[in-house]
Amino acid sequence: MRYCTRCIQPDTRPGTRFDAEGVCPACRYAESLAEVDWSERDRVLAEIVEFGRQNSHSGYDCIIGVSGGKDSTRQALFVRETLGMRPLLVCLGYPPEQVTQRGVDNLSNLVRLGFDCVQINPGPRTWKALMKRSFFLHANWCKSTELALFSAVPRLAIAYQIPLIWWGENAALQLGDLNVLGKEGWDGNNLRNMNTLAGGDLTWLLADGVRRNQLLQYCYPSVEQMDAARLKIVFLGYFWRDWSLVDNGVFAALRGLDVRREPPWDIGDPVGVTSLDEDWVTFNQRIKYLKFGFGRVTDYVNEDIRLGRLTREAGARLAERYDGRVAPRYVASFCRYLGIEEAEFHRVVDACVNRELFAPGDGAERWVRRFEVG
Repeated sequence: MRYCTRCIQPDTRPGTRFDAEGVCPACRYAESLAEVDWSERDRVLAEIVEFGRQNSHSGYDCIIGVSGGKDSTRQALFVRETLGMRPLLVCLGYPPEQVTQRGVDNLSNLVRLGFDCVQINPGPRTWKALMKRSFFLHANWCKSTELALFSAVPRLAIAYQIPLIWWGENAALQLGDLNVLGKEGWDGNNLRNMNTLAGGDLTWLLADGVRRNQLLQYCYPSVEQMDAARLKIVFLGYFWRDWSLVDNGVFAALRGLDVRREPPWDIGDPVGVTSLDEDWVTFNQRIKYLKFGFGRVTDYVNEDIRLGRLTREAGARLAERYDGRVAPRYVASFCRYLGIEEAEFHRVVDACVNRELFAPGDGAERWVRRFEVG
């Protein structure tokens, strides 16, 4: 495993490629911001806003996919108050057994701020069956739920004839997942190519009594459907000088967002502003860590390193301390939901561990890293 020479991005991140100097795409993009003509970006943004206003056939001129979290709260307020648009918010809701009270309250906060919001809730039995299959096949329960998450917004945009969708960060530029790179830095129409969506192949979901006609909410629109609807997905973060996890979290918290208060060793998150609407992403980050050698803390510190708020050495120490941490209670609640034993959970996770990066541990530490971060 190699690390970027400027931040602590590892080359194990799916879709990334370092350049000849060993620098990751996200660091190169951050470097390029010093030369950006922001007035030109503002001009392009104004053209996109006008596209939305001129081409919508409803009472709204754009759609924003939201969870009620930090990014969606800031985006919704920016689009309405700075761009002067009329956004319709779209939220894919978790089933009652999964959503947290914090998540319910944060979505209610957005509605309280004066936004119209459509909530889409896929059938909970199918949701659970697909989640279970995702976990056992991929050691990633989010594999199916993220299909629904990413598909819900463009599907509703087509149905409501609202062709402009605002998305958040461009994962190609700001994280280094080059699979989603579009024709321009703001172009999000290649989201279909991200690792999560697996090229739109849903055949792996067809088992355990699940039929194809139950998968409508999990089907990302085809290129032909999106072209016919003139759908334009735009990364709003491309037009902001200060897009970051922490900045968005502070902005939203000052406007009613309820954040996590658990200690960072319980959730693998030193700030507590992500994954607010449910608890099981916390251990999914642990599984990602065991597969690829990095977790959520790596993303936090890399942003701060690029912004000059943190040294590379200090960032590496934070990642060593907190990346991949999770409290056992979250694993236990997930197992109760799926109706499986915790021993079975650990068998699935252990089978996917990258043995070049981790060695078997003992006691509370099932796996210990072989590598030095950075």
